[in-house]
Amino acid sequence: MAERIDIRKLSPAELREALVEMGEKPFRAKQIDEWLWTKGAGSFEEMSNLSKPLRDRLGDRFSLERISIADQQHSSDGTIKCAFDVRAGQVVEGVLIPTSKRMTACISSQAGCSLACKFCATGRLKLLKNLSASEIYDQVEMIRAMAAEHYDQGLTNIVYMGMGEPLLNYREVLASIDRICGDPGLGMSPKRITVSTAGIAKAIKRLGDDEVRFNLALSLHAANDEKRNRIMAINETNNLEVLAEALKYFHEKTGTRVTFEYIIFDEFNDQLEDARELAAFCSHVPCKVNIIEYNPIDEGEFQQAKPERVEAFVALLESRNIIVNVRRSRGKDIDAACGQLANKNSATTPTFKM
Repeated sequence: MAERIDIRKLSPAELREALVEMGEKPFRAKQIDEWLWTKGAGSFEEMSNLSKPLRDRLGDRFSLERISIADQQHSSDGTIKCAFDVRAGQVVEGVLIPTSKRMTACISSQAGCSLACKFCATGRLKLLKNLSASEIYDQVEMIRAMAAEHYDQGLTNIVYMGMGEPLLNYREVLASIDRICGDPGLGMSPKRITVSTAGIAKAIKRLGDDEVRFNLALSLHAANDEKRNRIMAINETNNLEVLAEALKYFHEKTGTRVTFEYIIFDEFNDQLEDARELAAFCSHVPCKVNIIEYNPIDEGEFQQAKPERVEAFVALLESRNIIVNVRRSRGKDIDAACGQLANKNSATTPTFKM
């Protein structure tokens, strides 16, 4: 018997072609896609508007593989962190972040990460695999169900800010967004989606060429190369000059304002001179800045910046007419905050132990 193909790896055209080969009408493809990408079916038996013989033949020819929730942790502030089993003993994490204005899903694009940024717990995990579009989609679909169950609300935002570097899994990340925004799909607006990158200049330009409609965030964290090299090895091959050029190209192609994420560390990048350097970098492209409270990790060398330093830093940026938001961390008590995702949960396998 031939090995079954995961049906969710087929494009709509490929699914139509396969069904016609099976003697079915082409319209069945849309019915099946609705079950797969809108209704979240976990088996062919759930597809009640298909005949029993067709469901059986689909099961003989195709597999339907979904990730599963291996563990959940609930924070005192309402944040929920999930460990998702993506098979072969591998686990990734996603987070539901509820606030008074937003219901955000923070999702992963890779199991582990290859970039090893010094301030990030995920960076201590080696890269195990790129996630498929369906594995990324499943995180969103399952976190959306949690938002409905616990808060009686739908998702308002999706951020690709969990484990991994999204632009090193380019094709599957964009395919997942097509499914999340599509019909059949979850019908989310791309403007409600933000993809965060540590700074892969070539891929940022590719986003421009593809004229993507979602938002782009750059994890900047320092606006001079010497400091950025110290905390983010990727800067040695994608320095600030190269990134500025790529971001200009991206904006010219898409018209989308870029977000700069800036974790502010005590006695490292919290001086007024650092703020002036950041303001100068902001002049390259229409942007806004998110100042992020640092979340210490085990045996990490960095600490939170003092509140008065943060206030002075923000004031200088605002004096230069830069849009600034200060992001307060949520889910810290369950290691669900920015930079803390490192599979500290009961589903963790020995591969992930630090």
